[in-house]
Amino acid sequence: MVTGIPLLLLILASIILIVFLTSRYKLHPFLALVIACFFLGITVKIPLPELVKSMEKGFGDIMSYIGMIVIFGSVIGVFLEKSGGAMKIAQSIIKYTGEKKTIPAISLIGSVVSIPVFCDSGFILLSGLSDKMSRLSNVNKSSLSLALATGLYTTHTLVPPTPGPIAAAGNIGASGYLGTIILFGIAFSIPVLLITQFLSKKLGKKIIIDDSLPAETPKEDNILSLPSLTYALIPLVLPIVLIAMGTILRFMSIDSQWVNFVSAPIVAIFIGAILAMILLKPKTASNATNWFVDAIKISGPILIITAAGGAFGGVLKATPLADYVAQWMVSGDSGDVLILILIFIIAAVLKSAQGSSTSAMVITSSLLAPILPALGWDSALQFAIAVLVIGGGAMTVSHFNDSYFWVVSQFSGMSAKDTSRSFTIITGIQGLVVLTLSILTWLLFV
Repeated sequence: MVTGIPLLLLILASIILIVFLTSRYKLHPFLALVIACFFLGITVKIPLPELVKSMEKGFGDIMSYIGMIVIFGSVIGVFLEKSGGAMKIAQSIIKYTGEKKTIPAISLIGSVVSIPVFCDSGFILLSGLSDKMSRLSNVNKSSLSLALATGLYTTHTLVPPTPGPIAAAGNIGASGYLGTIILFGIAFSIPVLLITQFLSKKLGKKIIIDDSLPAETPKEDNILSLPSLTYALIPLVLPIVLIAMGTILRFMSIDSQWVNFVSAPIVAIFIGAILAMILLKPKTASNATNWFVDAIKISGPILIITAAGGAFGGVLKATPLADYVAQWMVSGDSGDVLILILIFIIAAVLKSAQGSSTSAMVITSSLLAPILPALGWDSALQFAIAVLVIGGGAMTVSHFNDSYFWVVSQFSGMSAKDTSRSFTIITGIQGLVVLTLSILTWLLFV
């Protein structure tokens, strides 16, 4: 198989191919991703039977993880939308924050939710708020969607007990320093969030979303018929609470079969969907069926695009990329700051190549663990910075082979081209900010 620099160039060419096919020829992202899978697999000389199996496994793994979550999340979103529940929540947020603070408000909501919940699930659950808050505050919907997406993405890679940082800490032997990692993860998140809010507002202004299925906004004379804030929040908040409860109890080494069951994202969001159908139901049973069908229609295109991104990631995993990166890292003999930059680059290459931030953090930390004794890093702060610089690399960047990229694109209504010109750029800047903060912290305090 092809390895080394030619491998990196072919991976770059496959990503450019996706961009070219979707933007220039307006090819559906699903087809563009499948074509990129075959292009990369054949040019890298992956055995053809292995290429097919890699595509099937990547497609299936993503679908098994996110499939029902997307469907149940869509059910919650549609029932919140059509019942007026999302409007009620948006009105309440704007009442307390004011119209000028909607972008910081939704960014903060996303960052809090994503600490216990995967950002994919969080965006699916909260994306309806972007539209409602836009309608009530006259703030561009794209800006709000970007602020929500990047708020979720920030803590997803920086703050335990999110799985990525937890796994990275465990791999390098830093499980005993989680308190320090959480403290510095939150501290790093604050400037990152401030920058993403600014960029979301700036880049979002240039994106006009043309909703193919316009949302039904309650008429002014029907405002009093909106559901209560409590009923609107329960289907949204309860799944997040259940998932967070499971994460916290596992962190405390408390094992319960029932807690593990109800805190599984698929079960927690299913419970939220059932409650949405009960608490936010329409006046007639036939309308409830129609709403459910609408949710299925919305989730279908999202699922096939996301799964195709998983297939592309599966092909990338079948290449010798991980081995090449490992050799590159072991050969480094530079100072600590340059080692931090090298760790960041490795995580960024893995993230950009195979799509998953969590996988990038797991692989990079696994590569780092054997060489830590030689580096002499043994303090809580050194371990914390190592985990955070891995997280910063794992942010850089979210693009066409990342399931979260497609969730943001499809649920916000932004085209793939617009998403890559805004969300992808912001995720790159997020990562560089984390790298800069890591280096400064190292120089000042280590």
